Amino acid sequence: MVDNGCCCFRCVRTQQIGVVETLGQFTKLVAPGCTCICWPIANVVGTLSLRIQQLDVYCETKTKDNVFVQVAVAVQYRVISEKAYDAYYRLSDPREQVRSYVFDVIRSTVPRMELDEAFASKEDIANSVMEQLTTVMSDYGYEIMESLVTDLSPDARVKASMNEINASRRLKEAAEHKAEADKVKQIKAAEAEAESKYLSGLGVARQRKAIVNGLQESVGAFSEEVEGASPKDVMDILLLSQYFDTLSAVGANSLILEHDPAVVAKLQDQVGKSFSNKTFKGK
Repeated sequence: MVDNGCCCFRCVRTQQIGVVETLGQFTKLVAPGCTCICWPIANVVGTLSLRIQQLDVYCETKTKDNVFVQVAVAVQYRVISEKAYDAYYRLSDPREQVRSYVFDVIRSTVPRMELDEAFASKEDIANSVMEQLTTVMSDYGYEIMESLVTDLSPDARVKASMNEINASRRLKEAAEHKAEADKVKQIKAAEAEAESKYLSGLGVARQRKAIVNGLQESVGAFSEEVEGASPKDVMDILLLSQYFDTLSAVGANSLILEHDPAVVAKLQDQVGKSFSNKTFKGK
């Protein structure tokens, strides 16, 4: 301030509006820059910032399902330069005015929602706050630029219970998937075992068929080559050969088996009786 008789110069900063009063009565608004006033009769009693300002409001309320939540709302606003008179003289504390309206909207909107719905409707809550504030605060010279619900936080115990519910649901789904995977494994293993047994049976059948065909060819060839040899003689020789092969296999495993030459004859009688019985039953 520079005094010059009864005149002085006052500077108003950029993005501000100065309010001039003469003898306590509003005179005019002054733009940014240097202003000459007649001091002390007139004076710049205050300034209003035209910058966008932000007010963070924290409000506790209850949802429809009786869960207390802390709602954080960020309101961005600015002074309308054409209504700077209303902004300066009509409200003594605009921030408290905005905070009161935010409380009113939050406590009338959130209690109509359940907790999950409130989380999903944060944008709707923010729009409700902005609509209410825009309608009211414009009459007082303020423009609401944006309203944001920055946080919606229930009680810590509610958070823990929600996490436990979610974890239990995930564990249940994992157990169901694991059980389904085990079921598929068991089915595939059973199918593989059945296929293996089927193929093993085919192999055994083919093996026995090949043995029978080989024995038949051997008996026929031996009967033709050796005169006076009957198929019964050939079968006796084959049985004796198989008997000695069995003794060799048992002896290779360090097992002691009682040997009796009459076993071959008994085995021959048993095989013959078995064939005879089958032939009789077939007839």
